[in-house]
Amino acid sequence: MTTLCADFSKSMGKVKPMHATNNGPVVDLEAYKNGTCHPFTCNLEEFAAAGIPYARTHDSSFYHRYGQEHTVDVYFIFPDFDADPTDPKNYDFACTDHYLQGCLLADCKPFFRLGHRIEHEVKKYGIHPPKDFKKWAVICEHIIRHYNDGWADGFHMNIEYWEIWNEPDLHWNTGRVSPTWSGTPEQFFEFYHVAATHLKSCFPHLKIGGPALAGDLEWAEMFLSQLQAPLDFFSWHRYDHDVEHMLGRIEKIHELMDKYGFSDVESILNEWSYVKDWHRDAIVYSHRHRGKIKGAAYTAAVMSAVQYTDVDMLMYYDARPNEFWNGLFDCTVVGEVLKGYYPFVMFNTLYRLGECVAVQNGDHGYLCAAKNEREAAVMFTHYNDDDASEPKEFSLDLTGFGFENGTEIEVYLLDDTRDLVKTETLTYYGNRFGMTMTVPNNTCYLFKLCKKD
Repeated sequence: MTTLCADFSKSMGKVKPMHATNNGPVVDLEAYKNGTCHPFTCNLEEFAAAGIPYARTHDSSFYHRYGQEHTVDVYFIFPDFDADPTDPKNYDFACTDHYLQGCLLADCKPFFRLGHRIEHEVKKYGIHPPKDFKKWAVICEHIIRHYNDGWADGFHMNIEYWEIWNEPDLHWNTGRVSPTWSGTPEQFFEFYHVAATHLKSCFPHLKIGGPALAGDLEWAEMFLSQLQAPLDFFSWHRYDHDVEHMLGRIEKIHELMDKYGFSDVESILNEWSYVKDWHRDAIVYSHRHRGKIKGAAYTAAVMSAVQYTDVDMLMYYDARPNEFWNGLFDCTVVGEVLKGYYPFVMFNTLYRLGECVAVQNGDHGYLCAAKNEREAAVMFTHYNDDDASEPKEFSLDLTGFGFENGTEIEVYLLDDTRDLVKTETLTYYGNRFGMTMTVPNNTCYLFKLCKKD
């Protein structure tokens, strides 16, 4: 039997946004204003209910309900690179305006990726090094001014995070054609330096960073070792199926950032989800399970474990309702949720409480716990990628919550047949609560503790 502990007397700082996503809600603004939103075309209510704090705007232009290839990407917003970047008429903001307003309706902050979507097509359009790096930076300056300063009939959205490019390291040394950056690493280093330096000089109060690495550690070291430009956050990606593997990669990234003097820079893992492997059978398996209970359990376990690392934010790929990478919403009826949606609701319970507390995990059991003055909560997940894994016996020990007049404990269960259903309510007196549980693999619990008056 494995003992898992949460000690509410030991603070571990703030609960971090481990439940952010790539891409935001689907909403027709006119239908929303008229009160005629339909679940086939809107998931605003469900998105907001999960409390998703940030939505990264990457690969948005794949999805027709966001605006397809008129959305977000610099190549689409400013289609004629030879035009005057100071003239509002040369920008096409319409679909991106609509999309980002939907995010704000869900109380979700945009995390704006400046660059271009991945291009798997036979011909590449927007992934080439810009022919004038400084002009590209000036174009991005005006995109920021549109959304934050009201330029060109714009907005005051106060978007804080602005990320330069996506996965410039993908396939860089394999001999394969990159779908994300057609230039050399050295060209990208110069490009990032010009763009980040210009944008930070224009907006010193904003967070300028990147480069959203696919995860190549050699490329990452080359980038960090030569970097002289502003870097408010270092963003990188990791797809995996094993929580301990994920934690190992986080440690390697942390070591690189420390080595080159970036220990105070935010580390943002802004693409991740369940991937067993990248070869054919494994990726098909991954796509089939991402939104089911196995993918949900992996999501819950990673959120819980990564909260206690040096990563400052997790951004799941993807909330865009498509048939492959999305694990949250039905791709036909977007207002219907999948199993993979519920870990976001669970973690948001902790996020709203605010103060993270110490836990002890082990043997494929993962806890994350939080509290405020009157409430506390614990996420508990049993996750093992081995489909033959047997149920395990866990001893759950909760201590230090100190509610003198008694504690009411609500127990919620997410498994293959139940969708975060309340299974029982317990009343407990004292400073410590313990129970022994036999828990099948791919099972998640949420315990809500409330001070009795």
